[in-house]
Parts: sequence; C-alpha cells; structure tokens
Amino acid sequence: MANTRSGKAPAKTLQEQLPELRPGQSVDLLKALHILTRDGKLNQDSRRKLKQVYHLVQFIEPLIAAQHKERGAVTVVDHGAGKSYLGFILYDLVLKALDNGQVIGIETRSELVQSSQTLALQLGFERMAFHALSVEQAMTSDALPHKVDVVTALHACDTATDDAIGFGLKHQASAMVIVPCCQAEMASVMRRQKAFNLSRTPLSELWRHPLHAREFGSQITNVLRCLRLEASGYQVTVTELVGWEHSMKNELILAKRVGAPKAGAQQRIDDILAEMGVPAMASRFAGMAS
Repeated sequence: MANTRSGKAPAKTLQEQLPELRPGQSVDLLKALHILTRDGKLNQDSRRKLKQVYHLVQFIEPLIAAQHKERGAVTVVDHGAGKSYLGFILYDLVLKALDNGQVIGIETRSELVQSSQTLALQLGFERMAFHALSVEQAMTSDALPHKVDVVTALHACDTATDDAIGFGLKHQASAMVIVPCCQAEMASVMRRQKAFNLSRTPLSELWRHPLHAREFGSQITNVLRCLRLEASGYQVTVTELVGWEHSMKNELILAKRVGAPKAGAQQRIDDILAEMGVPAMASRFAGMAS
C-alpha cells in the first residue's frame, strides 16, 4: 500500500529485495564472500552460486541436527574447502544457533586458509578453524579430532574425493556428503588396458573412444565409491544437484552410517574391477570393508 502522506511506497525490507536469502543469513558474510556486491545486490553468477550452496545446505542441515540431538556437539569437516563458501554459510545458518559444534575447513592453498581465518575472526565465528593440508595429509594430522560427525567434499578433484571418503571412514563419520569431480584415474587405467579388453569382452566398446572412457570411467568410479561406503557400514543415496552447470559435477553421494556392512558389497567391488580388467585400482578399493 502506498504511503498516503508522501505518495511513495514504503521501503522494501532486505528479504523483500532479495527473496533468495534464507532468513537469518548474514549480509556482511555474503558481502565478504563477494556473493553480494557492496551495495547488497546479487548478479547472475552470484545468484547461481548461492542457490547451489543453499541446495547443499538442505541436505546437510538435517544431518547436523540429528548429530547434535544425539551427541550434543557436532564437528563438520569440509575437504577441499576453497574459499569456504559452504563452511561459512553452514556455520552462519546452522551451527551458529547451536550451543556447541564446529566447522573445520581443509584446503591446500595457504592464502585461502589465511583469508578464511581472518574472515572468521572478523565475523566472530569462533567455532570455525582452517588448516592448510591436503586431504591425504589430514588423515594423520594431529590438528584434527579423532572423531568427526559430518564430512563434506565439494568437487575434491580426482582421487582427493577417495581420500575424503577414507578420512570419513578413519574418523568414524556419521555422515558424508560427497560431490565428486573430474575423476581421471579409472579412464587412464582403462585406456592402458584397451587392447586387451577389446579382445576379451564386447563391453569394452563402452570405453573404446577417449571421451566415452573419461565419462564412463567417472561413472564406474562413483559406483565403486558407493560400494566402498556400503561395504564399510553406510547407507548410500545418490541424487542430482539441481542447477549445477557441469553435467559431470552434479552428482551428490549422501552416506549415513548404519553400522552393518551391506552384504556382498565388497565382493561386487572385486568383481567389477576384475570384469573391467583394471587390477591397478584394486588397492584403492579392495579390503575396505573394515
């Protein structure tokens, strides 16, 4: 309704101006992350990025709530954190309201770790920590707690996704949220074995051409990852992330620990590796049911 005195409409609230923002979202945080411009606007790229992060938060938030209810404290470890968009927004929307819990970002680039530490200090996000480590180094780092609750890995490149899963298994994570990225190991092994497999099985036509080998290799690797998790006592759901621009980067693997390994999962891993003729990968996936 227009203002009857001035004839001007009342000023819109921030939520009315930016309906994409979730209630309680810190505008200062979004400006610091360059998702919002200095004058509080969203451009097209930032709107897409925010939508993507919010979509992930929808999956992770109930996992945090369940762990907080059960244990009273939650530790979230984000591997390949980059600029820590996910970690900061998770803390701001979910962890900040809890009386306990922390978000730990793992990133190899020390300059990004430093900038994230500075931002967390500026915003008063006291229960955030950042470490300049590879995912593999994080496996044995004394800087990280022995037990963690939720492990996330958003586009951890190539075998770093497998290292993130290994980290979650070692640290007895109750849940893992994995978005794989640019897996090349399987395709490389398949290409080396191509001549042998073309003479052995007609299925090798699925990866005879390099483009097919790359995409099929990624698909098979993600299947093996899911089986590895099931063999280690996790219930696995695979879904698609809506609105993500790269077809090979929109797969979400959501794993919840249920305790009992799925019967036959490890045997299926062994059988797939044998059928594909890629024994060089056996060490990454074999014997993971412990």
